[in-house]
Amino acid sequence: MFAPSPLPNSEPPHDCPRCPRLVAFREALRVEYPGWWNAPVNAFGDPDAWLGIIGLAPGKHGANRTGRPFTGDHAGMLLFDTLAKFGMASGIYEARPDDTLQLEGVCIINAVKCLPPENKPTPEEIRTCRPFLEGQIADLGPPRVFVALGQIAHQSAVKVLGGKLPKAKFGHLAEHRMPGGHILIDSYHCSRYNQNTGRLTPAMFEAVFARAIEVRRELAEGAAA
Repeated sequence: MFAPSPLPNSEPPHDCPRCPRLVAFREALRVEYPGWWNAPVNAFGDPDAWLGIIGLAPGKHGANRTGRPFTGDHAGMLLFDTLAKFGMASGIYEARPDDTLQLEGVCIINAVKCLPPENKPTPEEIRTCRPFLEGQIADLGPPRVFVALGQIAHQSAVKVLGGKLPKAKFGHLAEHRMPGGHILIDSYHCSRYNQNTGRLTPAMFEAVFARAIEVRRELAEGAAA
């Protein structure tokens, strides 16, 4: 069982042909692992989210296998535990798309929809996939707060939200106001490597979402003033 998308109108097709290298990799994995998802990975979460989380791309043994972002690999454990701690996830995360996990007020979208070899999409692949990110951000509508996980996600988010990269430099807990009023908060990616090396600790990651909640409150107070 694979998780349905909360944003079905802006998803790429199951056999998206846009990136030849990613298509070839996908086809090889379909032969090797026919029971896996092996396709562009859908968004996951609340279609009425106030917070958009922008990831990099599916992990081979995570989302590319299960069909749900951050599900089945080490990165998802920290992400979903953190969201639950802040009341933005309910149910039990069991690393499979038919568990009881639900996101509340949050939607996860990847900057690159398909699994890239060695988790490294090329600049051209990132550009080619960007219209899907743009469409999904547009379909979300209300969110004015976004969290970018890692530099590639940050760069794509800035471009889609109308910002300028020289003025919006990536940095953990860096905060950027985009021209349309959206607020983008950066975080180091919650990858196993970043966790194991201490580049990202649970406390550092929690600080990102604590700030996102605070920004939401500030925006609401500003709108009511």
